[in-house]
Amino acid sequence: MSASRKLAVPFAIAALAAAPAAAKEAAAPELVRCAAPIGSVALVEGDQAGWSAWGLGSPRTLIAALAQESGCFTIDNPADAAPAKFLVTLIAGSQEEVDKGMELAKGAATEALVRSGAASGLLRGVPMGGAVLGMFGGLGGKKKTVAAALRVVSPANGLTIASGQGVVTKSSINFGGSSWASGAANAAGYGASKDGKLLTEAFVVAFNALVAQRSLMEGAAEPAAAQTASGAVVAVDTVLRAAASRDAASVRALRAGTTLTPTGKREGLFVEMKDSFGTTGWVSVEDLR
Repeated sequence: MSASRKLAVPFAIAALAAAPAAAKEAAAPELVRCAAPIGSVALVEGDQAGWSAWGLGSPRTLIAALAQESGCFTIDNPADAAPAKFLVTLIAGSQEEVDKGMELAKGAATEALVRSGAASGLLRGVPMGGAVLGMFGGLGGKKKTVAAALRVVSPANGLTIASGQGVVTKSSINFGGSSWASGAANAAGYGASKDGKLLTEAFVVAFNALVAQRSLMEGAAEPAAAQTASGAVVAVDTVLRAAASRDAASVRALRAGTTLTPTGKREGLFVEMKDSFGTTGWVSVEDLR
């Protein structure tokens, strides 16, 4: 296998598992299980917050419940000194909205994996994972869809490591009794709402697709304190902001290549930085390298 093809494989696998997986009526998704956690995660709400339009609260409690029930992730404690290994962004909305938010694309490397059958081997053991392979043509139709996605970002370098997406038109999970599904949905306040149940199922499918990329996450760089103490470089033209939000006021513009020094404070995807003049503000880790 050529060097270029070897490099393409991990990114193609991530694109495959990120593609929207449909929950089939005849086969309700079962939450994936892990013998050991992949790592700790800090949960962050993305810009596409479709749950608000459906009268629902934040899905962070739902994802935390899925992480605990599956045993696949531990939830970061912001009070301790150890940083989370991963930042997980949560988004939801219509399929089109979530597709745009995730910036999915079917590249040549992904197509090659589909033809070779390598992708089906990767996803074979994951509940609902095989449904990913049939989704590249789009769902089509005019039915209302509820879509959800999870994107894993490395705090060490701001790079997206893995992502998973789920699209649901009709709930197939049994939310009755004291099942794991009802427990997770009720913890988030979703159990009494039709849209809440649809969104729960979409996030379950997305979560399973994410765990299918375990090998990519296990190979990610550790967010070691020694690395951040030495400084960071701005990767793209961006803005130093007054608070940890993309909507916060601009303190100053930052050009790609600018060196910044971390103060040690972090909040979700944002870290507080100081420039060479002593000006302090917040920058998304996605804008740093």
